[in-house]
Amino acid sequence: MVPKNLLKKLVKICGRENVLYSPTDLYLYEYDASMERGKPDVVVFVTSAQDIQNVVRLAVAENIPYTPRGSATNLAGGSVTPKGGIVIETARMNRILEIDEENGVAVVEPGLYNLQLQNELASRGFVFAPDPASQKVSTLGGNVGMNAGGPHCLKYGVTVNHVLGLEMVLPDGEIARFGGYTQETPGYDIVGFMNGSEGTLGIFTKLFLKMMPAPGGVETLLADFDGIEQAAGAVSAIIAAGIVPATLEYMDQTCIKTVVASLNVDYPTSAAAVLIIEVDGPQWSLAPQVTAIEKILKKLGARVRSARDNTERDALWAGRRGALGAMTRLKPSVVVFDGTVPRNKLPLVLVQIDDIAREYGLFYGTLLHAGDGNIHPIILYDERDEEETQRVHEGCDRIMQLCVNEGGTITGEHGVGIEKIPAMKYLFGEDELEVMKQLKDVFDPQGLCNPGKVLPA
Repeated sequence: MVPKNLLKKLVKICGRENVLYSPTDLYLYEYDASMERGKPDVVVFVTSAQDIQNVVRLAVAENIPYTPRGSATNLAGGSVTPKGGIVIETARMNRILEIDEENGVAVVEPGLYNLQLQNELASRGFVFAPDPASQKVSTLGGNVGMNAGGPHCLKYGVTVNHVLGLEMVLPDGEIARFGGYTQETPGYDIVGFMNGSEGTLGIFTKLFLKMMPAPGGVETLLADFDGIEQAAGAVSAIIAAGIVPATLEYMDQTCIKTVVASLNVDYPTSAAAVLIIEVDGPQWSLAPQVTAIEKILKKLGARVRSARDNTERDALWAGRRGALGAMTRLKPSVVVFDGTVPRNKLPLVLVQIDDIAREYGLFYGTLLHAGDGNIHPIILYDERDEEETQRVHEGCDRIMQLCVNEGGTITGEHGVGIEKIPAMKYLFGEDELEVMKQLKDVFDPQGLCNPGKVLPA
C-alpha cells in the first residue's frame, strides 16, 4: 500500500492522470520481456527532466527505490522492480528535439522509439547505425542503457560508438550533462561509462546521437546451408578474407520454419541454417564484395541468391526482425539468451548448445548476430510448469558457462539485469565485483537507483 502523502506528492509533480497505483495497473508493470517479475508500488509517467528530477528527489528523501522504464523490451529483467518502489516511466518523453545535419547530430528524448528516429533520418539521407531487432518498440534510452547492438553492429559498432553526449538525472537528483555535439571531450569518459549501465547510475533525459550519411548502395544475399557447422564456419571465412559486411545474420531451421509459417517469407525450410549477408557502401564497391562473398559461400556448399530490389530486401529482413515474435507462437513463455564467443568458436559452441538442449530437454531455435559471435538461443517453455522452468534455468546457466569457457561472455547486448547476476562469477572474481560496487556507490550511495540489478548482493 502506497502512503497517501506520497501519492499526493507524486500527483503534485506529475499530475493525477500520470500516477498509477491500482492493483490492475501495477500488475501490468511487474514484468518485462524476461523471465523475471517484481511488482512496483506506484508508476509515474514523466514528461520532462524536471519531472524526473523531482520524483528522484522525493524518492531519495523518502528512502524509496525507483526504476526507470521505457518500453520494457528488456530481456534480462532490467526494468522490473524486485524491491518494489517507484517505476519512472519515460515513454511520453518521445520527441526529436533537433536534427543537426551540418554536424551530424540528432538530439532526442529517451522515450523515442529507435525506428522513429531511423525513419526521420532516412527521409533526410542519414542513418543511426544501431538497429536492434526490437527497433519498432524499443526506446533509445533503453538502447543506450543496455548498449544495444543489432545486425549492423558488425561493421558500425554498438550503441556506445554512436552516442556523443547524455543529459541525465543522477541518483542524488541533480541534472548533469556529459559530452554533447562533439566526438571528443576532455576528462573521464563518463558517456562511455553510462552506456550499458542498465539504469543503475541515473536516468537519461536527453541523448546526443551521431548520424551517418546513408550508404550509396546496398546488396543483400541469402545463403542457405545443409549443416549448421558450415553456416557458422562461413562467418569466420568471410571475415578472414578481409571482407567486413554490414551484416552477417544467422537463423537455424527451427526459426526458419516458424518464420515462414508466421510471416510467409521466402526462406528455404529444408535448410539447416541461413545467413543474411548485407554489404553497403559506394555503388562501385558492391559487386566485387558480393562476388568474393559468393565464392566463399559456394566453396562451403551454400546456395546463394541476391535480393533483386528493395521489396525483396525488405522481405528478407522482415523475416529476421520478426523471428522472435514468430517463435513466441509456439509456447507460452520464452527466454532469449545472448552469450558471445569468438567467431571461430561458433561451429563448436552451436553443436555444444544443441547437446545441452538435448540433455535438459529444451525446445529452442537459434538466431545469431553471427559476425560478432553474438548467439541468441530462443528457449520456449511454459512457466506454469515448475519442473520445465527449472530445466530452462539450469540449461541457460550451462550455456553461459560454455560461452565463458570458450573465451566469450554472458551477454552481448541484453545486459545482466536480474537474470544473469549469478553468472557474473563466471567472468569476475570478488575483487573485480567489489570495484564495480564501489563505482555504483559513488553515484548511488543509498542504493535506490534501479536496485538489485547487475551486481551480486
